[in-house]
Amino acid sequence: MEKLKADLDKLIVQLKNSDEFVERLESLISVYPFNEYEYIISTLMGANLLSIDDYYELRDEYISRNMFLYIFEISAPRGFGERWAQGHLKELVPELIKPSKKLDPEYSGQYDFWLEVDHHKIRIEVKASRAVDFDSHEPLYVKALATKSNKRFDMNFQQVKPRYCDVFIWVGVWRDRIRYWVLASKDVENNKYYSVGQHRGNVGEGQLHLKDDNIQDFHQFEFRSTKLYDAILEAYHRQTSS
Repeated sequence: MEKLKADLDKLIVQLKNSDEFVERLESLISVYPFNEYEYIISTLMGANLLSIDDYYELRDEYISRNMFLYIFEISAPRGFGERWAQGHLKELVPELIKPSKKLDPEYSGQYDFWLEVDHHKIRIEVKASRAVDFDSHEPLYVKALATKSNKRFDMNFQQVKPRYCDVFIWVGVWRDRIRYWVLASKDVENNKYYSVGQHRGNVGEGQLHLKDDNIQDFHQFEFRSTKLYDAILEAYHRQTSS
């Protein structure tokens, strides 16, 4: 958004009545789909400061920088974590299936996916979070960060229960990129950033903060989307090795 605003500001100052335009813009009432950017762009095009080709270029560049911004508009936590994140992973790794008591008689919602490979029954828990400006109080889609941003962020993976799964998949969403980490359950439980006792009385449950100042410490667990299946198997073998 900062880049788009800077590009438009360079054109706004070229308007003959730029001061008057800025004053009107500050008092503009926005009602979807008519907002400040629609008003700015239509004004600039009307003043021949922005051609249709310039507009297409501006639009295409913005979309490429904000390919995943729509994910920040998912307001309900379950809508983001359960529906979007799990559905997204299912598309990437079709072999993942939803668990049931038929597959696991002890299953009661403790984990999210089941993967059976060569008689190995792998229990997988999915955690997802979005990278947003830690110091902003704006709505999620406004404070969503790009991967190259230098601003602080804190992706808090909560209600982490290592004893109930073999493998964790973490999904981190930036406005221009989605990143994936695959860890064995003991990789999480023994990690120095993992803290137990998130909620009083919840034994075996904790949380882990993936932040701008520690994300590099998890580099060994990060994988491309095309490598997730193999990464799950590797993490499972780590989990079951002595």
